[in-house]
Amino acid sequence: MTETTALTSAAGRPLPKRWLAIIATIWGGQAVSMITSYAAGYAVVWYITETTGSALMLAAAAICAYLPQGLLSPFGGVIADKHNRKTVMIVADLGIGVVSLGLGFAILFGQVSFALLMILVIVRSIGQAFHGPAMLASMPLLVPEKHLLRINTLDQLLMSVASIGAPAFGIFLYTTLGFHSVLFLDFFGAIAAVAGLALAKIPTVVDKTAFEQHVFANLRDGWKALSANRGLVILIAGITIGMVTFAPLGAIFPLMTFDHFSGDGYMASIVEAAFGVGMIAGSVLLMTWGGGKGQKMARLIAIAAVVVGATTAACGFLSPDMFVGFVVLCSIMAIACSWFNGPLITLVQRLVPEEKTGRALGLTTAAMGLASPIGIALGGMLAEAVGVAAFFVIDGLICLVLGLVLYLPKSVRALDHAPAETAQGSESPSGHEESSK
Repeated sequence: MTETTALTSAAGRPLPKRWLAIIATIWGGQAVSMITSYAAGYAVVWYITETTGSALMLAAAAICAYLPQGLLSPFGGVIADKHNRKTVMIVADLGIGVVSLGLGFAILFGQVSFALLMILVIVRSIGQAFHGPAMLASMPLLVPEKHLLRINTLDQLLMSVASIGAPAFGIFLYTTLGFHSVLFLDFFGAIAAVAGLALAKIPTVVDKTAFEQHVFANLRDGWKALSANRGLVILIAGITIGMVTFAPLGAIFPLMTFDHFSGDGYMASIVEAAFGVGMIAGSVLLMTWGGGKGQKMARLIAIAAVVVGATTAACGFLSPDMFVGFVVLCSIMAIACSWFNGPLITLVQRLVPEEKTGRALGLTTAAMGLASPIGIALGGMLAEAVGVAAFFVIDGLICLVLGLVLYLPKSVRALDHAPAETAQGSESPSGHEESSK
């Protein structure tokens, strides 16, 4: 039997002495999978660019990447609360890997098309819709309260690192060994993720009443658990609005470089690298802080919105000969951008009962996931109408105002003064714990 200590998880359950080794095993496999997934994803984008040269095709690929996850994450949360979360994650990772393997063989034998590639993109998005809520709902059961924010930020840190190096790695394989080699690598990355999960013992909490309800009743219960805290709902709504506002910038950054600063592809890559480094720096700062005394995470989110808004608006006021200033502002902007996701997820994990965490996180993920395509569509039209520099000013001012008002409601400020939810660790009549070995 695993030897335990007095140390408890964020959910109030006893932790084994080797809890950190369990986390390292899980996230080691996930890190390998992230790198190979980013490499494969970029290879798909490059293939579409190289063969079609169509912005419409690239836009369609982006929609296929975002939309399924946004629409299906609530149902992924239902599955996470009704079934063994470890099994859900393994099935999701393995499903994505098998599709990559099959598509790799199809490409190897000369059968490749835009439709086949979109199948891969859609399956990956669907898999993440089920994997994400299960993974996030499992973390409070595996990590001490004081380290929960750090582990939630680790996901973002790994994605930032992967987003910088993996695309170059994917293109190297694409150009030297062929497109199929990147997809075969993605399959082995999925196997690494499955192995990390299979080797770890992950407790799961199942809501027994969920089996007696239809899926929409399950979603309603998840919403009730989430909306029981008014401040949490306001915070999620604020971040969702912020993401709608900020999402277009990802697509407009290169246009700002080319159009306003008369730059080339090299200059555009410098901006992207600066943003990635800023995200890494912000994640490291957040992990070092770890939530601070009292863990005033709602206030941090509001501060981040103010910083993002101020730096974005400032970018729009730069003259065409101030490209260096643009790079610096983008770096600062990225640091603050890394302070949204981890604190918000941590607050949801702390304040929602453990047997309903999957559904609450699924709904939260859906709100933020759907914000991106909506924002890209609306922001693209606005940028086209007013010009890219003016769009940065307007976009930044909206974020700035949002940050200034987000922390005003008493219910939001109360999130920073409430103790960690002890209900997470208490036995609920609707839930029971199972061990997955």
